[in-house]
Amino acid sequence: MKNGTLLQYFHWYYPADESLWKKLRKDIPWLTSNGISAVWLPPAYKGIHGNQSIGYDTYDLFDLGEFDQKGSVHTKYGSRRDYLSAITAVQKAGLMVYVDIVVNHKGGADEKERVKVWRVNPENRNEIQGDEFEIEAFTKFTFPGRDGKYSKYIWDFHSFTGVDYAADIDECGIFKINNEYGQSWEDEVSEEFGNYDYLMHADIEFRNPAVKEELKHWISWYHKTAHFNGLRLDAVKHIPVYFFNEWLDYVRTHVQRDLFVVGEYWETTDVGILHRYIEATGGRMQLFDAILQNRFHIASKCGKEFDMSTIFNDTLVATKPENAVTIVANHDTQPLQSLEAPVEPWFKPLAYALILLRKDGYPCLFYPDAFGAHYWDKGNDGNDYEIFMPVVNKIEQMLKARQQFAYGDQQDFLDHPNCIGWVRNGDEEHAGCIVLMSNSEEGHKDINLGEDKKGWVYVDFLGNHEAEITLDDHGNGKFLTKGGSVSVWVPKV
Repeated sequence: MKNGTLLQYFHWYYPADESLWKKLRKDIPWLTSNGISAVWLPPAYKGIHGNQSIGYDTYDLFDLGEFDQKGSVHTKYGSRRDYLSAITAVQKAGLMVYVDIVVNHKGGADEKERVKVWRVNPENRNEIQGDEFEIEAFTKFTFPGRDGKYSKYIWDFHSFTGVDYAADIDECGIFKINNEYGQSWEDEVSEEFGNYDYLMHADIEFRNPAVKEELKHWISWYHKTAHFNGLRLDAVKHIPVYFFNEWLDYVRTHVQRDLFVVGEYWETTDVGILHRYIEATGGRMQLFDAILQNRFHIASKCGKEFDMSTIFNDTLVATKPENAVTIVANHDTQPLQSLEAPVEPWFKPLAYALILLRKDGYPCLFYPDAFGAHYWDKGNDGNDYEIFMPVVNKIEQMLKARQQFAYGDQQDFLDHPNCIGWVRNGDEEHAGCIVLMSNSEEGHKDINLGEDKKGWVYVDFLGNHEAEITLDDHGNGKFLTKGGSVSVWVPKV
C-alpha cells in the first residue's frame, strides 16, 4: 500500500482573485507526480465579505459561489461551477478531496432582532456581569439572494447561544443570549476561559433540534453536490462533543460510511487533553498534532540548544499515532495570523522529514511550503509587514522519497541532543532508507543494516551530502549529515 500524503491546498493570504479552483486543476500533474493522495480545500461557501472572505466567517453554507450575496456571486476561490469541476478533475486523477466544515458560528446576519442577554466576562465566560437586558443583535439570517433554494430554514436568535456585538448601543463584548435552550453555555467544550463555547460572531446553538436537523440536511446536500471524500472540522474545541458524535454517526450512516474526518482541536502543550477528546468522541475523528507543530516552532527558534531527542515527547503522533495528522504549518500558524507559530526556513526540511519519512502519522503539507507565498499584513503592533514564505528546500525530493523508500519497520536513533535518525527497513517493493539530521554541527550514526547488505553503496537522495557510504562485511555503515541539514540515504542504483 502506498503512503498517503495530504496537501492543505490554500493559505490565509491566497490572493482574492477567484483563481484557486482553476489553479487546482492546473496543478494536478504536480500533485500526482509528487505523491499527493488527498487535498484539503478551504471553506467553499459564502462568507461575510463575499469574494474577499477566507471562508471561516461563514454566512451561507448553501452558497458555493452561486448567488449574489455579500457583494459578489463567486467566493474568493471562484465559482460553484469551477469548484465542482475541480473536485471532479482531482478525483478522476485518483486523489481524494477533503472539505473544510465551519459550523461553530455564522456571521453577516441579514436582520437584527431584539434579544435578552447577559454581559459575560471574556476571561471567565461562566461569570455574568450585571443583570439581564435587551439589545439589538445581528441574529436573523434569511439569505435573500438565495431565496429559499436548497433550504428554507431561517436562522434566528433561537439558533444561537451568544453574540459579540450589541448594535443599538454600539458595544463589542461577549453577550450570552437567553433562549429556551438554557441560560448557560453549551457543555462538553474546552474549559479554557471557564467555558470556551463562544468563539466569535453568532455562536450556533446545538441544543436546538431544528439546528441539528438543518446541519444534517446541509451535509447531505453538500455531499450530493460535491461528492467529497472527507471532512476537516474547524474549531472543534468550541463545539459540544455530543453534537459531533450524533452528526458524524448520521453522516457515516446516511451520507458516506468511509468518510475521512480530521478535527482542529488546537492544544499545544497537554496531549492528555487531545486524548480525552478522542475518547469522548469515540475515535470518530483524527486530530491535528498541534503539540508537534509547536515543538517544531520552538526547535527552529532555539537552534542547537533544542534537544532533538525529545522532539516527539508527549506528542499525539507518539502516543496515539492512529489518530494523528501531522503538520509543520497551517493557515493559522503562518506569520501574522492568530495562532502564529512559524517554523524557521532552515528547520523546515528537518520538520518535513520528521513527518513524511517516518512510520506513524498522516502527514499534511502546507500550500506555501510547496508553492511559496508572499503577502503584506499588519502585526499586533499595528505596523505593516511584508512576508515571504519560500518553497521548502528539497520538498519535492522529500515527497518522492516518501513514495519510493519510506516503508517497512522503523528503527529509531533518537539518542543525541543534536543528531538523530532512523532506519526504514523497506518491504518487498521498496528498498527502505536511513534518515539522519542535525540541528547543530555535522553528525553521524554507526548503523548496522545486516550482513545481507554487505557491500551495498548508499547515497543521499536529497543531494545534501556528497558522500557515498559502503557497508562493510558485517553490514555496518557510518551514515552522515551536515550541520543544520537532513540526508536521506538510499541504495545507489
